[in-house]
Amino acid sequence: MEDVKSYIESGILELYVLEQLSAQERKEVEAMAQKHPEVKAEILAIELALESYALENAVAPSASLENKISDSLENTQTAATVANEPKIIPLQPNPTDNRVRALRIALVACIALLVVSVATLFSLYNQLNTAHDQIANLNASKESFAATVSKLEFEKAGMKNRIAMTETKDWTTIKLAGVKNSPEANMLVYWNKNDKSILINYAAMQLPKTDQTHEYQLWALVDGKPISLGVFGSDETAKEAVKQMETIAKAQAFAVTIEPMGGSQNPTMDKMVVMGETSI
Repeated sequence: MEDVKSYIESGILELYVLEQLSAQERKEVEAMAQKHPEVKAEILAIELALESYALENAVAPSASLENKISDSLENTQTAATVANEPKIIPLQPNPTDNRVRALRIALVACIALLVVSVATLFSLYNQLNTAHDQIANLNASKESFAATVSKLEFEKAGMKNRIAMTETKDWTTIKLAGVKNSPEANMLVYWNKNDKSILINYAAMQLPKTDQTHEYQLWALVDGKPISLGVFGSDETAKEAVKQMETIAKAQAFAVTIEPMGGSQNPTMDKMVVMGETSI
């Protein structure tokens, strides 16, 4: 009895029902079914289970497909009659053929389900990519907003310092206007009467843009001779809104030129952007 149980659990009966065995193997299974009723009962149970699954998952053919099949059968029967070739037509369909047909229909249904699943996964993949793009755009907007807020705070600090310096008598404000090469440029320079220090305020200047290899250089004209008061970059590279330059005791004028990084010993006159006379 244990051998019969092992034989049933081996899977050979399922292969027999699916017609996946050789002729010799099929004879052996049929012999076992004749010898052991439980084997025969198991074969019947497998057949019924497969047939039930096929019927439950079957996809009915379309009306056009049924018409094509019907026309094809009628044409075949007509041709056979004309040729006077006798044909034996079974009164009842072969149960094995029905099971094979049901299994094929179940296979078609499985393939259709697979196609639908792939289409659904592709749609979800596209939606995921769209979500990633939206997140990237939100991050970019967030960074742009943070940069704008930072610049506004920078300019606010510069305005506060500008107001503080104009409200005290210790500071003198010198206005520098644009020259021929940059008529729209302007800038303010602050000179302290007590310690002779010089300050520039990024909130109080509008200068032409420079590239990465050049920066601004502030000059003081003292007795007809240009004196360098140091270099400075644009407001985009500045760490503070107000920058302290070199001190100067007196000057007849101030000017700003665009020079190579690190500054020059003498001003490049054709690169002058602003200039203004003083009374100090």
